[in-house]
Amino acid sequence: MNTATVPEPRTASALAARRRRTEAALERVHQAIARLRREKAQISVAVVARRADVSRTFLYDNVEARAAVAAAMTQVGERRLGILVAQGNEREATWRERALNAEDALKAAHAEILTQRTRIGELLGQIRDLEAEWTEEAVQRITTENTALKQRVRQLTAANRTLDERLKAARSNLRFQDRRVADLEAQLASRD
Repeated sequence: MNTATVPEPRTASALAARRRRTEAALERVHQAIARLRREKAQISVAVVARRADVSRTFLYDNVEARAAVAAAMTQVGERRLGILVAQGNEREATWRERALNAEDALKAAHAEILTQRTRIGELLGQIRDLEAEWTEEAVQRITTENTALKQRVRQLTAANRTLDERLKAARSNLRFQDRRVADLEAQLASRD
């Protein structure tokens, strides 16, 4: 087996070039993560690889790049979790407030219902008291009187209507007579 040995200076320069490319790629990864944080965009391996112009394999293989992406994803996750918790607390607070308002409204409604029921009971008692005071004969007598009064109202309404018609006829006759008198006076005045 014959292995070719590479002279030392060429290997060192290749390693240095590779190190520089890796450092440049790491710098692009950090810049891409910083831009994504400023934009408040979602951070994932695919997005960082695309923005930093590196391969996903580089992000998985390079310990520092993998740690930077994982830290950024964790930080974004914690921030989103904090936002979700805050939104949940806010929703819970509004629901709690609504529930308290509903309880107050329910108490007020129950109080109003109780007041109305009490008033209805009092009125029903008054009706029963009034009914108890009247005997069957009194109720029959009042009903008969009511019927007679209604009949009398109908008679008076008819009489009123007749008198109204007579009044209209009398006024019409009076106007006719006034015109006739005026015509006669005019004739007398013209003869003079």
